[in-house]
Amino acid sequence: MMKNNPKISCLELFAGAGGLAKGIELSGIQHKALIEWNKDACKTLTYNYSKNLVYHTDIRSLQFDQFDNVDMVAGGPPCQPFSMGGKHQGNIDERDMFPYVCKAISISRPKFFIFENVKGLLRKSFRCYFEYIILRLTYPDIDIKPSEDWQEHLIRLENIQTSGKYDGVKYQATFRLVDAANYGIPQRRERVFIVGIREDLNINWSFPQETHSLDALLWSQFISGDYWERHGIKPSGLENLDKRTQQRVEQLIQHPTLFPPPLKPWKTVRDEIGELPKPDPQGSFNSEHILRTGAKAYPGHTGSYIDMPSKTLKAGDHGVPGGENMIRYEDGQIRYYTTFEAKRIQTFPDDYKIVGSWTEAMRQIGNAVPVKLGHYIANSLTQTIYMS
Repeated sequence: MMKNNPKISCLELFAGAGGLAKGIELSGIQHKALIEWNKDACKTLTYNYSKNLVYHTDIRSLQFDQFDNVDMVAGGPPCQPFSMGGKHQGNIDERDMFPYVCKAISISRPKFFIFENVKGLLRKSFRCYFEYIILRLTYPDIDIKPSEDWQEHLIRLENIQTSGKYDGVKYQATFRLVDAANYGIPQRRERVFIVGIREDLNINWSFPQETHSLDALLWSQFISGDYWERHGIKPSGLENLDKRTQQRVEQLIQHPTLFPPPLKPWKTVRDEIGELPKPDPQGSFNSEHILRTGAKAYPGHTGSYIDMPSKTLKAGDHGVPGGENMIRYEDGQIRYYTTFEAKRIQTFPDDYKIVGSWTEAMRQIGNAVPVKLGHYIANSLTQTIYMS
């Protein structure tokens, strides 16, 4: 079906290591440019894509009109202002790049856009600003005036929305908090996706339905035992699970059903990397699969249990967070993920090279959109557009 349709073109902002970019590419979309400021991430992008696509530049000085006939704008604006782990200053933070996202939409007027950001964007203290972002993306031609602050601009946008008096380009913008594990990614990763479709295209679209569930995984582990049989290992007990998950297992056992849950089981760390050889200091298997020593557990940072999805891989403001980027075995032993394993957890292809030291590579990976999640959403959009 895709072969009979023209390629959709994409301008990607804040491309990072290219997780969303690779997912978009796998959806049959062709990039016109990958915009990124971090020099190490640009090296990663240049290694994996044509260097002619990579623009190592500050988006604040980028001339968006140099890119003609852009069908799609995508990206992950820096999330530190809204991150649960950051200083969450939001719109008053100079790292807030959403105004430049809106500028890109206003100038490029794409058919649709996809943006990803952290869960913290939805926190109560940012609610008004998030509503402002959605309205700016809905009415991109209504630019902020030099004399306005964002609150005044929000009032003007709300008046336009309620009056219905607007003749410019308009987008149907929708958002959803998505947990990557519910789409078959071996990681609990909650992120906000904002998707917009130009209103004049008259296209109806909704987020794709979830495909995987915790209940299905627990069923396969503690009811049917299929999980352990598939891996050829002895069943593990409840003691390695957190209390909430233990309670859910007990509920499933106390109220058994004849049929398993309808969705597929969440994918676990073992599912994704269990067959890999143990890492060693020399990187015998792969140069990105090197053993790093010094992993330590402490309260709240106990690593990711091998028979559950990984905790969210994180970049960290001051190096790599220890708890989130460690694997924990059933016997309690822990170690750091290798770069190769972290790529797998983020569903990068094995041959996708992350350039930089281990700390820098893990930063890039921790900031990335899981490739398969990006593909799932982008592909849903392209299929809807082709069928319209």
